[in-house]
Amino acid sequence: MRVGCGSATIGMFARQWLGKVDEVVVVDDHITGVLSEHQAGKLLGVRETGIRLKGRRSTPGRYFQVAQPGAGWGGTDISDPLSIVEGFKPQIAWPKLRLLMVSTTGEQFAYYELDEGLAPVETELPGELVESVRRIKENCEPALTTVLFMGGAGGSLRAGVTDNPVKLTRSIRNNFTRVTCGGAPVYVWPGGGITFMVDVTRVPANGFGYVPTPALVAPIEFTLKLEDYATLGGHMDHVRPVETLKSAENRRPMAPLSGNPWPLKPAAPEKARS
Repeated sequence: MRVGCGSATIGMFARQWLGKVDEVVVVDDHITGVLSEHQAGKLLGVRETGIRLKGRRSTPGRYFQVAQPGAGWGGTDISDPLSIVEGFKPQIAWPKLRLLMVSTTGEQFAYYELDEGLAPVETELPGELVESVRRIKENCEPALTTVLFMGGAGGSLRAGVTDNPVKLTRSIRNNFTRVTCGGAPVYVWPGGGITFMVDVTRVPANGFGYVPTPALVAPIEFTLKLEDYATLGGHMDHVRPVETLKSAENRRPMAPLSGNPWPLKPAAPEKARS
């Protein structure tokens, strides 16, 4: 996952390039950024370079469709960054102009200086620019698919917890009771009932099931102190110590995920219990 589009990258790193290079082009399949034309460059007093890029110019310093999508520079199909540069305006550019071209992931970069004919000549990346390129790469993250499961606890389920189902809902709103899904922390949606959302990567493997209703079935736990459960109108005659469950039939052990906190820690705020 890139640090941002080419324009955003210019905005983030413009100050770090100031005085070390004359022009920077951040190649991106979405928006390619050009430092000297970008607002960030203007505010820093970066001199115009007369660079001309392929693509469709949007707002200053932002170009669309500089190339086709692909697995090359910045998600484009190019392997040579100069293929998107049409040239430099001779009345503006100058010999020895320093040009850095870099992708939005920092995986590809090249450094050039213009010769007497204003043609870019590739040379070694100066040490003072190495850190900025490395920082672009550092600010990228693995692109993962996020799967969020959303479900709800109906009235019959809540009646299995307390004689008066609405009391369970209110105890959750007042932080007496904490809801988890297979031990994973959840977000409880506002409104009536108990509708929650959970990141499935934090639920133990094979934690979900299916019934022919049709419906998906997710694990759900309500954790609270024993005295609060009694106050809630819970089924106290069915309460069992955890130790007695270890020998229960039809029990399928599931290894907890180490990153999930214990539901009663941190404790509910005292002001919510008054």
